[in-house]
Amino acid sequence: MHPDWPLSRDLVLIGGGHTHALVLRKWGMNPLPGARVTLINPGAASPYTGMLPGHIAGHYTRDELDIDLVRLARFAGARIVFDTACGLDLMAKRVHLTGRPPIRYDVVSIDIGATAELPGIEGFTQHAHSVKPLGLFASAWQSFLEKAAMQGRPADCAVIGGGVAGVELALAMAYRLKTSGLAEARITLIESGPGLLQATSAVTRRILMRALSRSGITVLTGAQVTRISSGAIALAGRESLPADFIVSAAGARPYPWLAETGLAHTGGFLNVGPDLRTLTDPDVFAAGDCAHLTHAPRPKAGVYAVRAAPILFENLRARLSGQTLREFAPQSDYLKLISKGDRSAVGHKHFFTLSGRSVWRLKDHIDKTFMARLHDLPAMRTPPPPRVRALDEEAETRSEPLCGGCGSKVGRQNLISALSGLPPALHADTITGAGDDAAVLRSGARLQVISTDHLRAFVDDPYLMARIAAVHALGDVCAMGAAPQSALLSLIIPRMSDPMQKATVAEVVAAVSDVLRAAGADLVGGHTSMGRELTIGLTVTGLLDGPAIGLTGARPGDAILLTKPLGTGVILAAEMRGLARGKDVEHALASMQRPLAAASKILAPAAHAMTDVTGFGLAGHLMSILEASDVSARIALPDLPVLPGAEQLSAQGIRSSLWQSNASLEPRISRPASPISDLIYDPQTAGGLLAVVPSQSVTGLLSAFQAEGEPAFVIGRIEEGPPRILVN
Repeated sequence: MHPDWPLSRDLVLIGGGHTHALVLRKWGMNPLPGARVTLINPGAASPYTGMLPGHIAGHYTRDELDIDLVRLARFAGARIVFDTACGLDLMAKRVHLTGRPPIRYDVVSIDIGATAELPGIEGFTQHAHSVKPLGLFASAWQSFLEKAAMQGRPADCAVIGGGVAGVELALAMAYRLKTSGLAEARITLIESGPGLLQATSAVTRRILMRALSRSGITVLTGAQVTRISSGAIALAGRESLPADFIVSAAGARPYPWLAETGLAHTGGFLNVGPDLRTLTDPDVFAAGDCAHLTHAPRPKAGVYAVRAAPILFENLRARLSGQTLREFAPQSDYLKLISKGDRSAVGHKHFFTLSGRSVWRLKDHIDKTFMARLHDLPAMRTPPPPRVRALDEEAETRSEPLCGGCGSKVGRQNLISALSGLPPALHADTITGAGDDAAVLRSGARLQVISTDHLRAFVDDPYLMARIAAVHALGDVCAMGAAPQSALLSLIIPRMSDPMQKATVAEVVAAVSDVLRAAGADLVGGHTSMGRELTIGLTVTGLLDGPAIGLTGARPGDAILLTKPLGTGVILAAEMRGLARGKDVEHALASMQRPLAAASKILAPAAHAMTDVTGFGLAGHLMSILEASDVSARIALPDLPVLPGAEQLSAQGIRSSLWQSNASLEPRISRPASPISDLIYDPQTAGGLLAVVPSQSVTGLLSAFQAEGEPAFVIGRIEEGPPRILVN
């Protein structure tokens, strides 16, 4: 986005299919000022169809298969929403989602592909898999392989559907089973029609039929599946077929909600014209397998989705900016490349057919070239520093962009120094003031805690950012052992049109309210303004039934517990630079959204001291406890929980903005030099609780955490001595 240009239009992309992936890349190269782009997809990655058989056969890793949508969204300046669309309100211009409030749009594009599910067959949903969505199928296949290897017995597999997809899939599965030491596994290909590969040329059909025979794959034609149960498939008029892993590749079926939108469709696939707009609504576009090209009907094939991307990109920009739209003229035929399981393939176009390893190498080259376009993104441009500027002795430490979240906090020592000059409290009902996680006030016969926190946005999704900000702010109250009571919201949003303001504020309020109410607190008011970037803050109060749990009280022999893994700082710093894996970012965001109230209730009755791990990192917040309690601590490095990807990014030398300031504690910390030990200085956003508890209570506490489905990790112990941390 161009942050200095007011936002005026919302473009929403539903689905991370091939067309939308390419649109995002083009958008990053040539964004439209004033347009806010939102991508909605269930996960952080979208598998590439062309490489799926190769992945199933074991030729490609999962990372090679997946299109990283998080990196593409960052490159395009788009927000990514991890959710599934389930409806479209054409009048209100809202996209309905399964897990959060609707999202507004001015222009929307749909690229969600199709499914191969067979819901009409009894037991399919419970006992079988669809090849689409590809990601779910790839994960299920990997789990099956691991389970089969552990059991050490032959496994029976069945593929439903005798078209190109089913045949290619069966050959890939057979090759993988053979090379995994499961050569005795049996694969059956089931087709309800009279023969396989009815849409291919006779030569292609003969080559692939020979490949099926050589791979030992049993072919059943004219076989109608009537029911699927655990370990078996029932066939009309035939004996049931044993099957431990069942997958359907029986054609493409539309997602049911498309036909319920009120948009014109053909068999559930949205009717679009030459400009890729639906025939019903000029602000709704569609591409890929979910669309039906009324002006030039074509089979469902990825090549058409890829070729449509440049036209869709230009037409979305044109619709948003009031320009003329272009027409999409799909080619009449294309080069069909079908892998045969091993590193050979069949190629067919017009009247020519070739087969062999050279065809595989061509397919491999085409697929890897396509993926490289989406993986190897141009470097993000940063403005050069001013030619003449004021002297700055710390310029090198500030050369990297400023992080968001707690990575942008003021350093620990600077904050301690600033607060040290505060005068004593004027009121007797101020029990404790600045210096702990929250202030403690007397309110009648009870004690109340109050704290404030705000976060500079590190994701462009106001709803997600608001959820994380609310969890983060509640952390101080939970760390004191208090029950959350109420909150005030402070919100700064970028300049935008009135309709976008209304929708954005509504998203933030809904998210904050949901988190607060789940914790037993109310949102009771707040303040809004517009500024350069999204910033969300909360002032939170909580009530105590007994004394507050502070930083003092840690005793030698106590155990140290942590309730969330480390690594949000390094992952967010890497994501900002386009270097983090999307899946790792997704894990980090999920961790940040996990509330602390349940963990606080478990720990509060036992904790001698407690805090939450946020901007100053594990080392800084643990040191606050040690300084207040006048004790030392020993941390076991192998017991530190770390988010996926954090250690690898740390090894690359990636650091959050606040890391260097946090590492100023080094003289009082003894640790081995390693990427994982560097993470003790990593600033955490919405991090876990850090509790010091009696060693004899650890077993019971861990059992309570397990019963609640909450994680907890014993990472060290308290020892006698001056405030120091020994990491070993």
